[in-house]
Amino acid sequence: MTVRPAGAHHGIWFVRTDIALGDRMVPAHWEAVNRSPLCTKLENRAGLSVSTVEHLMAALAGCGIHNALIEIDGPEVPILDGSALPFVRGFVSRGVRKLNAPVMAYEVLKTVTVREGEATATLAPSNTLRIDFEIDFVDAAIGRQKKSLVMNNGSFARELSDSRTFCRQADVDAMQANGLALGGNPGENAVVFDGDSVLSPGGLRHADEPVRHKMLDALGDLALAGGPLLGHYTGCRAGHSLTNTLLRELFAAPGAVRRIACDPTQVARLPGYGLVWDEIPAVA
Repeated sequence: MTVRPAGAHHGIWFVRTDIALGDRMVPAHWEAVNRSPLCTKLENRAGLSVSTVEHLMAALAGCGIHNALIEIDGPEVPILDGSALPFVRGFVSRGVRKLNAPVMAYEVLKTVTVREGEATATLAPSNTLRIDFEIDFVDAAIGRQKKSLVMNNGSFARELSDSRTFCRQADVDAMQANGLALGGNPGENAVVFDGDSVLSPGGLRHADEPVRHKMLDALGDLALAGGPLLGHYTGCRAGHSLTNTLLRELFAAPGAVRRIACDPTQVARLPGYGLVWDEIPAVA
């Protein structure tokens, strides 16, 4: 996979380089999401797809990258270590180019909430992007966790980017019984919990790594809005599918959101602004 720069207002697009004929372009946009509870899968009108895009999208958003062409030679973004950190370090080490064009963002004007069982997701007006998240698992090693972050001044890279995806041992057993996840290697691309134990070698990177990863996922899914969001996201037990439902409701609700050209003050409140290399976690 190669991430290449793109011009102003290009947006984020994937191109499947392993496909010779037909429409190879897949947009990184909420309307292209084929909803799934386990990952975010994008699909174009021809049925060509790219899955597990959420960590890469979070890294792009968290580094303030709004335009890019992503060449990928298969149907899935590499999982790497299960976090967004390798992408963040790659982007920042190569540098981000400023374009001679205003940043176009989406400003949330009305509160929108969606629910599915015990899970809820909300977007409310805010002059910056803020993410609040709460999870609650029966496994004692996870339990109930809550965290809130304003997503500017490099907070994504500093606080969330190295937090890995996680799962329960019971889920791993169920997937492997059905012939899935046979290549998974706990500790390399996921954190595995079993009751009050962390099974992955090396343990946790943060005591609350699971809720941090949920926030990472939420940023990646919100980045599919088509531009940066100025709004306050609150998720309680929410997942990829519910966050996509929230974006669909936001853009369907009359007067709930508007597209704006950001002034310098608003640009300074966007994710990626104020990102400093020395604050990026060093070890993936």
